[in-house]
Formats: sequence, C-alpha cells, structure tokens
Amino acid sequence: MSTPAETALAIAKSLIHCPSVTPSDAGALDALGEFLSVAGFSCNRLTFSEEGTPDVDNLVARIGTGAPHLCFAGHTDVVPPGDESLWSHDPFSADIADGRLYGRGASDMKGAVACFAAAAIDYVATCGGEIPGTISLLITGDEEGPAINGTKKVLSWMEAESLVPDHCLVGEPSNSEFLGETIKIGRRGSLTGHLTVTGQQGHVAYPHLAANPVKGIVTALAKLYETKLDSGSTHISPSNLEVTSIDVGNSATNIIPARAEAHFNIRFNDNHDAEKLKAMLMEKIGAVFHDTRLSFTLDFAPHGDAFVTKPGALDELLSEAVTALTGKTPVLSTSGGTSDARFIKDYCPVLEFGLTSETIHKVDENATLDDLEVLTAIYRRFIAAYFETFGDRSIGDADAR
Repeated sequence: MSTPAETALAIAKSLIHCPSVTPSDAGALDALGEFLSVAGFSCNRLTFSEEGTPDVDNLVARIGTGAPHLCFAGHTDVVPPGDESLWSHDPFSADIADGRLYGRGASDMKGAVACFAAAAIDYVATCGGEIPGTISLLITGDEEGPAINGTKKVLSWMEAESLVPDHCLVGEPSNSEFLGETIKIGRRGSLTGHLTVTGQQGHVAYPHLAANPVKGIVTALAKLYETKLDSGSTHISPSNLEVTSIDVGNSATNIIPARAEAHFNIRFNDNHDAEKLKAMLMEKIGAVFHDTRLSFTLDFAPHGDAFVTKPGALDELLSEAVTALTGKTPVLSTSGGTSDARFIKDYCPVLEFGLTSETIHKVDENATLDDLEVLTAIYRRFIAAYFETFGDRSIGDADAR
C-alpha cells in the first residue's frame, strides 16, 4: 500500500503530464478524479460558459455528509511554459532530478492539489470510509485566466446544492522562501482603472487652437498620486496606487494629440471597498477637468475586494500542524496578489497555505520532493485536527469561525 507521500507524488506527476494551460483542461481533472473516485469520493464535473469567454471545466469531489464541512480549493490550470528550449526538463514531463519534481504547475499549484488529495485519501482510509463530516475539493481550470467560469460559479452551484463548506483551505504557494513560512489569512483588494482624456488635436506652435489631453492626464494622475489612501489596517498594509501605462499613440513631435489614455491599479486594504474607491476617483479626476476644454471617461475592470479571516481556531490548527512538521512558526500574512480566496470569503472563512513561490511562473518551475512529503503530512495532520475540533462545537460559534 502506498504512503501518503507516494500517493501525492503519483498524483502530482499525473497532473503535470497534462498540458492544462488556461483554459484547456487537457485531462487534468479526469486524472485527479480517478484517484479520488477510487478512494470513495463522488465527483461532479461542472462546465461553465459565458459569452465572450472560453468554456471552463471544474471539479467538485466530495465524501461524507453534514457538518463540519472542510473544503480544499485549488486549480489545475497553469500559465504557458514560454520558450520550452530554455527549460532543462520538458515542462510537462514531470521529471525528477536532484530531489526535485520539475514541470509547469509543480508549485502553482498541481503539487498542493496532489498533496491535499493524498492527505484526504489517507484520512478517509484511516476512518474506514466513514468520516465525521464532509471533505470536499473544489478544483477549477480558470484561476490563471479571467476567473469568470471557475471558482465563483462553482460556489454558486455548491450553494444551490446545499454544499457550502464551513471552512476552506486554498493551496496557493503561500511561502516565499521555505515551507512553513507563511499562512495567508486575507488579501488586499485590487481595482484597475482605465482613464481616457479627450482634447483637440492641433499644431504644437498654436496651442491656443488645440486642447492638449496629455497635460490633462498627467495632472490627473499626479492628483491621484498625491492622495494618501490610508495608513494601513490591523492586518493589511497601506493601500497603494500605481500607474502602469500612459499612451497617446502619437509618434509626431509637432502634433498635439487628440487623446491620451492611462491605466492604473490600486491594491487596497479593508479600510475600503471598491465602490467607494471608484466614487472617490471619479470625484478627484472630475475636479481636474472641471471648466476645461477636455473631457474624460473612467472605466474599471472587474475587481476583488480586500478581506481578512479573523484569527482564531482555524489558523491555530493549521499553525500547529505546520510547526509540528517543519519546526517553524508561520506568520499570519495578507501580502501578495489576489487569489480565488476572494470569492470563497463570501461563503465561509478561508486560509491559504501551500508550497513555496520561488519558481512559480518561471522556467524550470519545480517543487522539492521533501516539501511535497512534508506538505502532505501537514494537510493530513490538519484534517484530523479539524474534525476533532469542529466536530465537537457549533460551526456558528465565533471562536470556531
């Protein structure tokens, strides 16, 4: 009989063999489903569509009934490998060399998906197939893409099926340098703005006959940079705004252009929500163009709000498991970019803990075999502790959440 670490490695290799570059599944969910089905999990394949976006395959695997319900969320889609000639190992070969498993998704995040699946399979086997609650895996193929037909819609389906979990653990690579470094208890929100300023084209020698949108857009962006958003919150660092592009589409040096565009992004903490930020931005930019010959439009891309899972019993259980297996005391953090946890937080408390981010999205992405074995053991210990703890209390208790 295979050990949990051996099962995790087998699942990870099987997943990496599938070139599941977003939005292609390339057989990854079938491969995972086979391991889980044999262990007694019921597997629901969910394909979602929306006009203007690619169809996306998702998987909800579940075993057990009732509360407490622990969900593991992750993704099997990966970013493109780039120039494969730069890789020392084929990005989809799942080669093992020098104690490392190589391949796109090894760290982000097929490795963690494999570790949790193996840990859950072992726990279920130890319980003789009868667990004191529910374990589910929510696995999407749309995390690295637009995130429209993935986790968000799966959660709506789970709600309609009365399968909303009580708690969730996301296996994103939460550690920067070493396993056991960080547990994510929240994330900053993200808001992207597209500012377009329209003026009147003209000759640079006759500025009074033109209206220069470049001057207007630079003034507006400077106004935004001068605005202090906040000084941080209890768990999240100060919000920041960064201009990412300014474009006028004008190669001539003697023409005042008719239009200028800029993109900017705000990473914000839980002192704000996106709608209030939008209103503030409209007010400040509108004041710049009041009583001028310039006009503007300000559009926003879909966003994710900031959130924090209040520290309590859940992160304590995970921290204990991490410390027991690594000897490290993990820091509770909200750093980094966004993840699908931004959707899950609307349904239940959510934490993030996985492998290291050192090689993610890079040539020769890899995970050490030691880290895969230890992460599997951490997840296994956490699962057992979870049911021992939350099986004896009301999920609605403040301390439980």
